[in-house]
Amino acid sequence: MTESGPGAWPPVPMRTERLLLRESEARDRGAFIELFASPEAGAYVGGPRPLAELERAVPEVPGRRPGLFVIDLDGAMIGVITLDRRDAARPGHVRPDAGEVELGYMFLPQAWGLGYAAEACAAALAWFAAARPGDPVVLCTQTANDRSMRLAAKLGFTEVQRFEEYGAEQWFGVWPPAAPRG
Repeated sequence: MTESGPGAWPPVPMRTERLLLRESEARDRGAFIELFASPEAGAYVGGPRPLAELERAVPEVPGRRPGLFVIDLDGAMIGVITLDRRDAARPGHVRPDAGEVELGYMFLPQAWGLGYAAEACAAALAWFAAARPGDPVVLCTQTANDRSMRLAAKLGFTEVQRFEEYGAEQWFGVWPPAAPRG
């Protein structure tokens, strides 16, 4: 994670029942481009980016930064999870000084509906909880994104508020479901 993150990054690769959460590698470049060019994956995050732009912009080893996990299934990237500081200027906070960590995720459409997002996000949240006990994690998604709303509930996020941002109603939740700290 970025800015005052918990310990060294990347953490040791984490295994779940079916997945590996790991640091990005050069072999992931094509999957990153596919993910960000996907109309389905980009539907609720600003839309797909043009393939030609991505081919020029995506570095040889994409996504290698604190707070980003590549989700690997049988040696191939199927998505990413991020744990980043939520921008203090954006609406939605559970701390008076902001600075919460926000969970983000994107998966290739062929990985949807198989429980991979829940499995991977639960592992990332467990790692974060061990690294930063008691620190809340927030999640923001469009209310129109049914899949993301179901995932937030399955992971145990509780609604804090709703607001308008990016021209759409946003759902904002916190994990673990505890009272905001001051």
